[in-house]
Amino acid sequence: MGLNFSGSHTQIVGDRQIQLDASIVTIGAFDGVHRGHQTLIRRAVAEARSTGVACVVWTFDPAPKVFFGRAAPLSTLADKIARLARLGPDYIVVASFNKTYCTRSPEDFITDLSRLSPLTVHVGDDFRFGCRQAGDVTLLGQHFNVALADPVLCDGGQVVSSTRIRGLRADGHLAQAKDLQGALGFDALLAGRLLADDTRFKEETHV
Repeated sequence: MGLNFSGSHTQIVGDRQIQLDASIVTIGAFDGVHRGHQTLIRRAVAEARSTGVACVVWTFDPAPKVFFGRAAPLSTLADKIARLARLGPDYIVVASFNKTYCTRSPEDFITDLSRLSPLTVHVGDDFRFGCRQAGDVTLLGQHFNVALADPVLCDGGQVVSSTRIRGLRADGHLAQAKDLQGALGFDALLAGRLLADDTRFKEETHV
């Protein structure tokens, strides 16, 4: 089977390595990069392409729920980056979610986001940020143009979510869980990894 390497490379950067004059941004833990996440990111990529600016996916490692011990990860960081890269963003920002990061205020996060000069920020309506999740989409909307994603539903009418996928896995419904996640085979993941240019650990990053 041939591998599909079509598409531009995606640059992987840390949250202190990037500053842009304009962008379209989407933010989330994106744990598992399931079908709901994919729809959100594709909308951001499409807007970026239509406006001629860079698309940035901002995510966290580990996911906050994983860091606080409330959930197990649905995928490794390498697989998450590969799945994200296949969706076509220009940049993936990986913020290290640690003891220091989780004490930062919502205003600190807004300052970080401002360095991307976002024309639109795409998030889910339950997006929270900052210490103790004090920031929400209302606060975000006071600083940026915010586009809220409509929930993506499975055939049974339930919202596709990382929590639901974990529940299906725990109950042994692995085929359903894979369907909601949009599981990729080895070749597809390899192609995604080849599209990702990880510059997080280089001294200089040109953006």
